[in-house]
Amino acid sequence: MNSDQIKSGPSRAPARAMLRATGLSDADIAKPLVGVVHTWSDISPCNLTLKELAQSAREGIKAAGGTPVEFNTIAVTDGIAMGTTGMRASLPSREVIADSIELAVTGHCLDALVVLVGCDKTIPAAAMALGRMDLPGVVLYGGTIQPGVCKAKKITVQEVFEAVGAHAAGRIDDAELGEIERRACPGAGACGGQFTANTMAMVLTTLGLSPMGLNDIPATDPAKRDAAFRCGAFAMDALRAGRRPREAITAQALRNAAITVAATAGSTNAVLHLLAIAHEAGVPFPLEEFEAASRTPVIADLKPGGRFTAVELHAAGGTARVLDELRAAGRITDTPTMTGQTLFAAVDAAMANPPAAGDITPTEVVPGFASPLKPHGGYSVLYGNLAPEGCICKLPAKHRRHEGPARVFDSEDAAFAAVQARAIQPGDVVVIRFEGPAGGPGMREMLAVTAALVGQGLGNDVALITDGRFSGATHGFMVGHISPEAARGGPLAQLRDGDRVVIDVDAREIRTDADLSAREPAHIEPRVRHGALAKYARSVASASRGAITTG
Repeated sequence: MNSDQIKSGPSRAPARAMLRATGLSDADIAKPLVGVVHTWSDISPCNLTLKELAQSAREGIKAAGGTPVEFNTIAVTDGIAMGTTGMRASLPSREVIADSIELAVTGHCLDALVVLVGCDKTIPAAAMALGRMDLPGVVLYGGTIQPGVCKAKKITVQEVFEAVGAHAAGRIDDAELGEIERRACPGAGACGGQFTANTMAMVLTTLGLSPMGLNDIPATDPAKRDAAFRCGAFAMDALRAGRRPREAITAQALRNAAITVAATAGSTNAVLHLLAIAHEAGVPFPLEEFEAASRTPVIADLKPGGRFTAVELHAAGGTARVLDELRAAGRITDTPTMTGQTLFAAVDAAMANPPAAGDITPTEVVPGFASPLKPHGGYSVLYGNLAPEGCICKLPAKHRRHEGPARVFDSEDAAFAAVQARAIQPGDVVVIRFEGPAGGPGMREMLAVTAALVGQGLGNDVALITDGRFSGATHGFMVGHISPEAARGGPLAQLRDGDRVVIDVDAREIRTDADLSAREPAHIEPRVRHGALAKYARSVASASRGAITTG
């Protein structure tokens, strides 16, 4: 056992003495030491249940013959940080979480682990840590929040952000905004649509790092405790069988995951995260892989562009139903998983024992290839003289081309102020630059701006391009991850107000006719000069490589 390094032989008497001080017996110390790492926090609903789930995971490890040891790491909640300087900490937190898991687990020579995660960046961070260490383990997502209800309509935090724009436009009053605010988030769990958390929870199941169906269970469902217990047993089984995460994180598994994101119109953040997971697992996986994946039709009717939340998807059969449709259409292939089943065997088992159906039929939530919602996945990879290294276009429901004058802003805050002042006109291309991984620093999400545009009724009439990124709740004609970013010499730094910008999805192009080479690039002073964010800005790679910080 790896843990023999800290507990076997006369020289390890001091370590054993300290382990005994925590309440462990000789028998406990002799067993495999299994980490239970979680991102519990009580500042948001997303991670609120994880400490409780950790106790169930511990019991599962004990029942399977292991000794659990528990660690906590950080979380940054995007829904709270959105639109503030705090959002700069979100993407860097992914690296800190992965690093802290690695340091805690390797520092104590643990044998296996269960990672319990909640809000957006905690999920890919767990996969990155597993891929980096290649240690037996599984990941369990704490689960989605239940939808709120306002005026007999199911709502999520997405509607709150959009209500802010509607309020600024005078379309709703203070009382209605307050009512939406109070009813959108009824309890524990991460944001309810196919936003980043639920997208990445599905990704980790598709990659084989999370057991089939367990991530789908909502946070407040009593069955979630049993899921955590089972994950403890799964980790022990993986340890005994010698299964390692890099056996699951293959190029084909990553393709399956990218296809699943496209098929559910999931968060474009998944592109960043899959690139980073592939890097940590040592798997070559370039940005262009996502264009091939994006040719998958959208077969699930999920928010933000669709009607249903992750709760309804769970009742309709969850991730297994989506994967079953993709398998039947020949879009994905069978791959190993950390439970020992292949992906397709896990799908078969889940489809044979579906969750209790709700009041909505499964085919309403997942129409499948018989009635796809869109012929093309939720995103596309574009290139051009504004994005030589590529960018990600989040596709609107109907439009595939937009041409208009640039309205250039050097920060998200300046753009948001212009939107709230009703200074953006139909046809405009809102440009937000110097918000990339290094320039931000931290590559903030632009949900406050994009939701305000939608709330003002401009969602179908303007486009937005940025070297920052978008929330999974963003919808409309939006282009993010523009690389290279403005702060590192990218062409956005040479764009000016009034320049014509063309976004053409069919041509896979984002360009301007302006002569950028004749201009001096704009620049800004570094926004952060010391501390964790300054260190991140110095080390972070391009978004086209997943904004990784490891070599």
